[in-house]
Amino acid sequence: MVLQFVYSAVAAVLPPKYWPHALVAATLLVVIYAYAQGRPTTRERDLHARVILLTGPFTPLGLVTLTALAKRGAHIIALSPYPLSHPVPALILSLLRSTTKNENIFAEHCDLDSPTSIRKFCTSFLTGNETRLDALVFAHEYPSIGRIWFFGGKARSDKEEREEKQREAASLASFLLTTLLLPALLVAPVERDIRIVHVVNPFYAAALPVFPSFLNSKPSSKPEPRPLVIAEGLRALRTIVLTRHLQRILDSLPNRAADPKAKPTEPPAPHPSNIISVSACPGISRRDTVAPFLGANERGWSLPYLVLFLPLVLITKTSESALQTLLHVLFLPTPLKRAQAKINAAADEEKKVEAERAAPKPTEDEEEAEPKRRGNVEVLKPGALYRECAVVQIDVPRPPEPAPEKGESKKGKKPAEAVTQLEDDEEYGGEAVGRAVWEWYEARLKDWEAKDAERVKAEEEAAAKEKAESEASGSGSSETKAQGEQPAVSSTTAPEHSS
Repeated sequence: MVLQFVYSAVAAVLPPKYWPHALVAATLLVVIYAYAQGRPTTRERDLHARVILLTGPFTPLGLVTLTALAKRGAHIIALSPYPLSHPVPALILSLLRSTTKNENIFAEHCDLDSPTSIRKFCTSFLTGNETRLDALVFAHEYPSIGRIWFFGGKARSDKEEREEKQREAASLASFLLTTLLLPALLVAPVERDIRIVHVVNPFYAAALPVFPSFLNSKPSSKPEPRPLVIAEGLRALRTIVLTRHLQRILDSLPNRAADPKAKPTEPPAPHPSNIISVSACPGISRRDTVAPFLGANERGWSLPYLVLFLPLVLITKTSESALQTLLHVLFLPTPLKRAQAKINAAADEEKKVEAERAAPKPTEDEEEAEPKRRGNVEVLKPGALYRECAVVQIDVPRPPEPAPEKGESKKGKKPAEAVTQLEDDEEYGGEAVGRAVWEWYEARLKDWEAKDAERVKAEEEAAAKEKAESEASGSGSSETKAQGEQPAVSSTTAPEHSS
């Protein structure tokens, strides 16, 4: 009876002759949705006793990252843009501790828009008792910055200038945190694998045509107005190039004890660093990538986002699906760990062979029937960009080499051979592009810190002035009150003297 009622209800809405079409359409939608969610990671890793510093913990991607790392037992330090007394970190972290049964989830206040706040946090961390770090995850760079704006004029130019400052501050915050915390990473044991992960947006390819003009521009010049997608892509592309150049610098640093058999005149043999710097692109996420473009944020939704919600559910990723690439680069074994595992396996194999030689020879029935299985294991590629759990190669254009000036004297100039050159692997533009981007970060960081120092000084002077005015008004009111009480005292004492 129930089935007959359901059949008649469905047949009234959709006649049986259209059922094959509906089945094909539903199958197509499922395939499109599954393809849009991307490739999940096949790796897993136990993160107990691993200390991970996470930025942007309260963004949609940051929340699922917090949950995933906490479930695997990681010791998490979340940099909160809110004060620790704010309800967001207080409620969310306590809820995560109870749901994941992981008490090692902590928050530290650090405003990534202020280099003063960043330096204050790094100083506090480096002077503390526990300075171990196993991973730095910069997830605050992933959410899109900017909103599609259809109007022109001064309002639009002001909006673009304000958004470009936000993009630049987000990139410089990662650069400053990395350089300040790098001493703690370099003194760690060489057997410990350390990862620096930059999470970038998926629009880096859109910025390839304009990247040479960015490289040729001076760091002190005002940024050019660009379309929203290209501006976002330029932010991601320069982070990718910076990540690769950082790996070149790390590999060039001495990270092993000197070989006593080596000659003093010979340079030390290069060793790959145990610190791995990679970029991870989670793809197009509905909440982190598309929603900010349409004006939807954590405070509420917008009308365009509500209108396009169903198509966006179909063709964009959820935060859980976007997380897979980030987990992949955190779970993959590093080349150093893989080499150590091969050495241990070879030593175990030698011990096994010696034990087999010492033991009596087994009969044919006792021999193992299954052959030994050996296969390649994927390892984390240092300095690479990962998307959909795979390495992505980008042909970053190089700027033309400047021609030497005529009549230039070579005596007062430092020869090119004396400048320290890193190995040019020609990846992501090569060493020259990486050095140019690194110098851009250094120059912009100086300006950013100088402006923030002026802001902090102005706030301190305003606070001191307000405090002085309040103290002056308080002392004035107390004097007035004392003067008002004086006649009352004399009138009460007068009869005593007269008597």
